[in-house]
Amino acid sequence: MARVLGMIGKRFGRLTVISRAEDGKGGRTRWSCACDCGGTTTTSGKNLRRGHTNSCGCLKSERSSEAHLTHGMTSTRTYESWTAMKKRCTNHNNPDYENYGGRGITVCERWADFENFYADMGERPDGMSIERSDNNGNYCPENCSWDNRKAQSRNRRSNVIIKYQGEARCMKDWAEELGINYKTLWGRLQNHPPQIAFNM
Repeated sequence: MARVLGMIGKRFGRLTVISRAEDGKGGRTRWSCACDCGGTTTTSGKNLRRGHTNSCGCLKSERSSEAHLTHGMTSTRTYESWTAMKKRCTNHNNPDYENYGGRGITVCERWADFENFYADMGERPDGMSIERSDNNGNYCPENCSWDNRKAQSRNRRSNVIIKYQGEARCMKDWAEELGINYKTLWGRLQNHPPQIAFNM
């Protein structure tokens, strides 16, 4: 009885022993414990004294969560952009890999951690996605910004770049500036150089 009374009320980590429990296999003495989080658990005195059990399981869950997530942003659009960026540069099974990792495009070492990516880029604005200024360059702070889809579409390798009066722009930009229908301008350029096609 003295041994029982000596254990009751003792604290081990987050646990407080509240009563003797039914013995375990081989007659091992077990104790019912209340956890600081409000939960309960039953364990042996040996596990309590050696520090093998120091919560109802909540401490392990918390540590696991902290190990896998410290920023609390896995459901945000910024985090989604970060994971998509990494996948298209590293995952051979990603449908976009051929145009990114397959071309040698990489993510800088600093951005291997989401926290660094977020510190450099900030929250992704609505309707925007990550854009590289140099379409052949890597994903890194000095080459990336948040841009809208229109800006992204004009930075594709497949775009037709036309030089005119010392400026190089994609054909869509020239069409808008000149007030010429894109298809009309495309047709003119099939048969004429820019200095003629732009002034017909």
